[in-house]
Amino acid sequence: MRVYLPCTLPALAAAVEAGELGPAPLTGYAVTPALIEWYASGDTEELEYVALTEAARASLRMLAADRADGVPAAPRRVVVAAEVPERSATVGVDLEERARVRLTEPIPLAKVAAVHVDDEYAVPDIEAAIAALPASDEGDDDARFTVDGAEAHELMWYATQEIPELLRP
Repeated sequence: MRVYLPCTLPALAAAVEAGELGPAPLTGYAVTPALIEWYASGDTEELEYVALTEAARASLRMLAADRADGVPAAPRRVVVAAEVPERSATVGVDLEERARVRLTEPIPLAKVAAVHVDDEYAVPDIEAAIAALPASDEGDDDARFTVDGAEAHELMWYATQEIPELLRP
């Protein structure tokens, strides 16, 4: 099963050092029965894109949490795509969390297929989205528009052998 895991650059660096993404349980996003039901007209590629987008939204929240905790992190969303055994994923049935899965085991880096990261030109919009998250959560339409604007940036695809280059300062 292909799973998209929200991440940040510091968390990716820690995973590289540890040799795995973890500890479990982990939250990821995948093509689930609830997602298929919600997006009935989508093919597999479109459904995987929806799961990737959900993971990118979660990555934005991770960046905001890191900021609140004083963790310095480049404002770039990171999503790690990995292949995991279906037995290690618990799938929810709630349509509100239609693509969310819970992983019961750490993910060895050998199972990582690719990494998706914002290009540097997206940084100003990601910064603005991080700043707007609290107001967006309170229902502010302008803030929601700013947060949604982060999704206008496509994440760049990187092969696993390119991860060290991504982590260079």
